Amino acid sequence: MNLLTLFIKGGLFMWPVLLCLIIGAGVTIDRIIALRKAKINVPAFMVRIRGLIKRKDVEGAIKYCHGEKSPASNIIRKGLKKYGQGHERVKDAIESSGSQEVAKLEKGLSILAAVAGTSPLLGFLGTITGLMSAFMRIQNLHGAANPGDLAGAIWEALVPAAFGLIVGIPLLIFYNYFAGKVKRLVADMEAVANDVIDVLYENAVAKTDVEEELEIDS
Repeated sequence: MNLLTLFIKGGLFMWPVLLCLIIGAGVTIDRIIALRKAKINVPAFMVRIRGLIKRKDVEGAIKYCHGEKSPASNIIRKGLKKYGQGHERVKDAIESSGSQEVAKLEKGLSILAAVAGTSPLLGFLGTITGLMSAFMRIQNLHGAANPGDLAGAIWEALVPAAFGLIVGIPLLIFYNYFAGKVKRLVADMEAVANDVIDVLYENAVAKTDVEEELEIDS
C-alpha cells in the first residue's frame, strides 16, 4: 500500500494535518535561513567596534555595522546614528532597535508552536471519529461483523493519529531548537549593546574630563 492510498484511507482529518505540515515546513525553512544569517562572531565584532569608537571613528563603525548585516550590528548601527544627540539618545535607540530585532528573530515561532501542538490533536480527533464510525458499523450489523472488517476499520481509524504525531513531533523539536537559538542570539545582542554603551560612556566621561582640565588651565 502506497503513501497516497494510506493518506486517503485516513479520512477527512488527514487534510488539516497535511496543512499543518505545509505551514510548519514553510516556517521551519524560513527560520533556518533567517537564524543562519543572524549568526555573528561576537568577540571579533566587539573588538572591532570598540577600536573604532575609541578612535572616535563613528562613521567607520556605522559602515562596519552596515556590512555585517546581523541583528547585533543593526542595533549598534541605529544607535551610533544618534551619536551626536547624546549618550541617552543613543541608549534609547539601541533599546528600541533591540526590541525590533528580537521580534524579527521570533517571527513565525508562535505559528510553529501552534501547528506542532495542533497536528497531533487533529490526528487524534480523526482517530476518534474513525473509531466511532467503525463501532456504528458494527452496531448496524447487530454484532455480525467479521474480525477482518473490524481490524480494517480500526487500523484505518488509527492512521490520522499516527500522521498527526509524525508531523507534530519534528515541528515541536524544531520549535524548541529555534527558541533556544533565539535566546542565545538575544544574549549576544545584549552583550554587544551593553559593551558599546559602556565604551560610549567612557568616551563621554573622558571628553568631559579633558574639557574641565582645559577650563582650569585657561
